[in-house]
Amino acid sequence: MSITSAPWGSADGQDVSLFTLANGSGMKVNITNYGGIVQSIWVPGRDGTLTNVALGFPTLSDYVDDFTQGFDQTPWPLPGGSGDTFFGGIIGRYANRIANATFSLNGTTYKLDANNGSNSLHGGYLGWNTVVWTPSTSTGQDSASLTVTHQFPAGEGCVPSLSPGCTGFPAPVSATVTYTVTADNQLQINYSATNQSSTDATVVNLTNHTYFNLAGEGNGTVYQQMLALNSDAYTPVNTNLIPEPPYFVPVGGTPFDFRTMHAIGAMIRDTTLPDGTSGPYKQLQITHGYDFNWVLNGFGSYRLVAVAQDPGTGITLWAYTDQPGVQMYTGNFLVGDLIGTGGNAHRQGDGFTLETQRYPDAPNHIGDPNWPSVVLNPGSTFTSTTSFKFGVEGPNFSNLVRFP
Repeated sequence: MSITSAPWGSADGQDVSLFTLANGSGMKVNITNYGGIVQSIWVPGRDGTLTNVALGFPTLSDYVDDFTQGFDQTPWPLPGGSGDTFFGGIIGRYANRIANATFSLNGTTYKLDANNGSNSLHGGYLGWNTVVWTPSTSTGQDSASLTVTHQFPAGEGCVPSLSPGCTGFPAPVSATVTYTVTADNQLQINYSATNQSSTDATVVNLTNHTYFNLAGEGNGTVYQQMLALNSDAYTPVNTNLIPEPPYFVPVGGTPFDFRTMHAIGAMIRDTTLPDGTSGPYKQLQITHGYDFNWVLNGFGSYRLVAVAQDPGTGITLWAYTDQPGVQMYTGNFLVGDLIGTGGNAHRQGDGFTLETQRYPDAPNHIGDPNWPSVVLNPGSTFTSTTSFKFGVEGPNFSNLVRFP
């Protein structure tokens, strides 16, 4: 097990490094303390060739320009492009969308950045993926870890010049995220966030926004890659991509049924199937592909929630989490203007995410027993663990995947 680092430029006047965490089995992961970004994940395929299975950019300036284009009001790299991708970053203080950029907590209404139409998305214009975190490293016999920490003030998630009248999130939060590469080819992510206020509660929802392509970054779409999700229900959305009634729809008979392993693209164009809603638009029309929260079975325990494989490389991914939901997104808004680490342009469908999470818009459902709580009370600490394990399996592996 080893960790090395190299200077990777600066952001906001602070030095940034690129850390390489490696084991003896060929796996290596590059992570930067700017935004806690997972820049690349290298794992061996069926023929032993190391393959980068994460979408990303080759330089720090690419990430800064991409992530801050909303704040700067400067489209990057050119107008009409893909927009902010959040490639590989730590997402907070609240991952996913909050409707109308507002929520009420303990009798007080808080107004946030409306950085996604009328919604607040992934913490606002300057979310946790845009800050320089303080790094530290450690190694053990079977693990190599990078820990990043940062203090977030009360009022973050609000840029008054862009969101007049905003208040931001209440309460200061101390955050720690630890990335660990293990001897058995896992990338473990441990999250911790402590509410440092003695009086004010806040809301927290943390995730990582890595886009996976198990054929290799830049090697085409993921539509032929296989996926299974340990989920019996998904969350439909309205045209603003906010959860709408009936909120939790059984996946059986819909394009959202991944209970058995099949190609991601098998039903991604099929609007003849019912989706559990009765509005004028099909769910797959609204989102241009998959961009939904799946309700995971077994909440309350750390368990296997997803399995994916590329039939060509044999590279297989097992995802574990203690969270109640996962946002599976198929890169629907990538339009070909972004150039990745391998020098190829990223287009629609070139990666998929497994953003383990609380549910989108949960701050507007506080107190509803069907929505796991996102409230972090004064002095309390939120913790969570998600792991992505990599290996190689044979061509008939999909027939063997079963969830408990």
